Amino acid sequence: MIRAYTIASGKGGTGKTTVTANLGTALAQYGRETCIVDTDMGMANLGLVMGLAETPITLHEVLAGNAQVQDAIYEGPYGLKIVPSGLSLQGFQDADPERLKDVMQDLTNRCEFLFLDAPAGIGSDAVLPLTVADEVILVVNPEISSLVDALKIKILTEMIGGTVGGAILNRTTMESTDTNQRKIEETLGVPVIDTIPEDAYVRRAAAARTPVVARFPGSESSKAFRRIAAAMAGFPVEEEPKVVQEGFIERLARALFRRE
Repeated sequence: MIRAYTIASGKGGTGKTTVTANLGTALAQYGRETCIVDTDMGMANLGLVMGLAETPITLHEVLAGNAQVQDAIYEGPYGLKIVPSGLSLQGFQDADPERLKDVMQDLTNRCEFLFLDAPAGIGSDAVLPLTVADEVILVVNPEISSLVDALKIKILTEMIGGTVGGAILNRTTMESTDTNQRKIEETLGVPVIDTIPEDAYVRRAAAARTPVVARFPGSESSKAFRRIAAAMAGFPVEEEPKVVQEGFIERLARALFRRE
């Protein structure tokens, strides 16, 4: 049965796009049919993170009624399905967010796990992704402003009938991690699913337009992402993902023909 998650945060810069990209890639590594969708149509970043800045058809065209969902699905590492949003303001203006429900319906027939990278904040374009998923997962940094804004998203989600399944504490350091985790759980009233450490490899992977779990699988952040993905997939947490070795021809084909 498909599980749909919206990855949300109260403020920009918490790393929700990074979380979306790496959880999706990690689940694909584990052999799960997974799709990630950039629903932040005004400030789209998921395509950039995944090396899909030049895609001819995006979620913008689908929501404008000018393309079918399958035309906007591109292949990422380990067979991950990616639906990026476009970068143009005109495409954003033409897109009808209400069509997102139809997109979700179509995608549920194509994957086991579906992740929506939601816009930051509490604007009207951020509300719909909070309602259409099975659970909302909050991405929080260990700072008071991030926590306060995440609480607003939690309250908003519950007001409109959504469910917050928990929070991921991102970009943590060794100091006061346990204290921060307890404070977040007390403030938000939801469990902290796991923590992602501050890791220079995340920035290096982002510069290479590749998820850190694929680029630097031995890094501490990659281990944390795989740990969360394994729990979602029902695997023992200590289980290593299936290693998929891509040869030169496969890498070249994926670079040239990213569309599904």
